[in-house]
Amino acid sequence: MQRFIAFVVLVAAVALVTWQTGFTPPQILSVTVFSAFIVGTLLYWPFRLAFALVGVAILLAARLVDIPHLVEFASLDVILFLVGMMIVIGFLEERRFFEVVVEKALPHVGGSALSLLSAVMLMAFFSAALVDEVTSILFMSAIVLRIARRFHLNPVPYIIMTVFATNIGSSATVVGNPIGVLIALRAGLSFPDFLRWATPIALAALVLTMILSFLYYRRPLRELHQAVHRVGLSADPADAERAAAGEAAAAGNPGHAAGSSTPDLRFPSLLFVGTVAGLVLHKQLEHWLGLESNTMLVGVALFAAGIVLLVERHRARELVERRVDWWTLAFFLLLFASAGTLRYVGVTEHIAEALVDATGGSVPRLLVAITWSIGALTALMDNVLAVASFIPIVGDLAAQGIAVQPLWWGMLFGGTILGNLTLIGSTANIVVLGLLERQERRSVGFMEWFWPGAVTAIPSLILATLLLYLQLPLLIG
Repeated sequence: MQRFIAFVVLVAAVALVTWQTGFTPPQILSVTVFSAFIVGTLLYWPFRLAFALVGVAILLAARLVDIPHLVEFASLDVILFLVGMMIVIGFLEERRFFEVVVEKALPHVGGSALSLLSAVMLMAFFSAALVDEVTSILFMSAIVLRIARRFHLNPVPYIIMTVFATNIGSSATVVGNPIGVLIALRAGLSFPDFLRWATPIALAALVLTMILSFLYYRRPLRELHQAVHRVGLSADPADAERAAAGEAAAAGNPGHAAGSSTPDLRFPSLLFVGTVAGLVLHKQLEHWLGLESNTMLVGVALFAAGIVLLVERHRARELVERRVDWWTLAFFLLLFASAGTLRYVGVTEHIAEALVDATGGSVPRLLVAITWSIGALTALMDNVLAVASFIPIVGDLAAQGIAVQPLWWGMLFGGTILGNLTLIGSTANIVVLGLLERQERRSVGFMEWFWPGAVTAIPSLILATLLLYLQLPLLIG
């Protein structure tokens, strides 16, 4: 009952504010429906798709959007890219590609807790950058939990540090996070653009986050250091094999049976390298083929997914049904369509004009305002919700002749780095909390996450904002 009252009060407050601001009746209704969608999603997370479906139905019935524009706003290019990558990543996971790579790397990291955790955070960063944050946190958290069990330590501090690195790593490339895909396809940014502008800043934020995390978690770091010296880092191969077999059996993955040897990774390795190379070179492919910008960003993901399904043959349908998160994709599609409606009725243009008036049209001021607004919203809701809400606003700023290139990067870092601030700041956070509850019977309190998040995320976003500010002449040029 309390949540329902909160829902009604918040939605009514938004409607009242828009009415007093001078919005037209269609704009007031559009903002009210969209806010009901967002608030309902936050308060009743398991039913978010229901709120999305009802919200879009109301927008259609009220003639606030028509079918052609609904399809246009739904961002099918983003959805298709995510479908393709989910199929590829699901296949690689089932072939144990990531698990084997990580387990082969860990014994070479040295004998201290500092080097071990540094290696784990670096692997979390790069795996999130090369695949996506959810896939990365799934197999990296399995490694961290295995380490914590071996040394009989509380896994929460080490898991939180791993999530921090994962979220930051998801900003380094276009494939690391759905918001990166969304921004790339809306801003016309390529994989090399991310390597040039996002990756160096993400690495700088990672280094600062690691230093601050190690200072904040001095005691857990000392406990791990003592345990490593007492027990040793290398795990018993039989224990590791039994653990891998048990995890596989629980997940129902083929080729993962107890007693199985290291899988043949020749084709998975070729697929992984080929897909990443195709994404990196998609601009060149588009130039050679005379295609529109970012056509092959989607095309490479779909082609790689098609190869996977041909290789899987009889298991192809099972792979698509089990590994593609259709629930989340349907939610994203309706979210993008609903956010696009705000632009259709002129709400985002109104907000863009207010931002220009408040900042005087100054790109540095807009950069700070949008980066930290996205960050604040991300801390209160999922980062995809926050970024999807702002993309039409940035589009209207561009229509007013403002150089918005720096603003896209500010949105990216605000939506990823400040996702570390709270429990619900990113999908990776929510996923790992579920893992801790299911596997370790441990829950993490809001403040238990918030304080290390504040210590690391706020300085890291300040650093990212400063580095973007220093490069403004290059970005605008």
